Amino acid sequence: MADQPINYVQGRFLSELKNRFLCSVQIDGEPVTCYIPSSCRLSNFMDLSGKIVLLKPITTQNSRTSYAVYAVKYGRRYILLNLAQANRIIEAQIHRRCFSFLGKRKEVIREFRLNDYKTDLYIKDTKTMIEIKSLLALDSHAVFPTVYSERAINQLKQISKLIDDGYKACYMFVSLNPNVNEIFINSKIEEFHKLFIECIAKGMQYCGFSIKLVNQSPQLGSRIKISIE
Repeated sequence: MADQPINYVQGRFLSELKNRFLCSVQIDGEPVTCYIPSSCRLSNFMDLSGKIVLLKPITTQNSRTSYAVYAVKYGRRYILLNLAQANRIIEAQIHRRCFSFLGKRKEVIREFRLNDYKTDLYIKDTKTMIEIKSLLALDSHAVFPTVYSERAINQLKQISKLIDDGYKACYMFVSLNPNVNEIFINSKIEEFHKLFIECIAKGMQYCGFSIKLVNQSPQLGSRIKISIE
């Protein structure tokens, strides 16, 4: 049986609420509390206030909200706002030729734990850890990280130790805006920048890809240039 089409609803984004998973969206002139499927506050990446957003109805019983924020309108297109979906897209596409630089990819495991570090994806064939970072930006250029992140820094420290233990690593940036053509590693976040360069010196690979919405369905887009300031 074919999947039923999703009846998305348009609204105007008002603000994020104290709970980082909730926001207020104006629907038919009334403020409605909606779910944001992101562990990070979207205001860390872009200002959504007043922007048209696409809302996905939530059909789960006993849900706190009736809608989840799915995408934001930018120009004539929508940009996906579900940061977590990037991991699923990469996992589904990992066997494509554009990822051939990773080598053999017959056995790929999601959220595999190596000591205290949990990978986003783990390629068992080559002992390769893949760390996926989603980016939200409205310009053609993006910066990562946008704010200081102790979690991201600790992840790089763990990746560095695991490389020393014989594992391989790939740091993968995924832009939810398909118009982004270059991502800069933020030198103002000095500790992250230093650790990132050190991991590269040890052999860590890095790359960037975009995500585009085709008929409201997310697809892997173009490769993006990564610049280290």
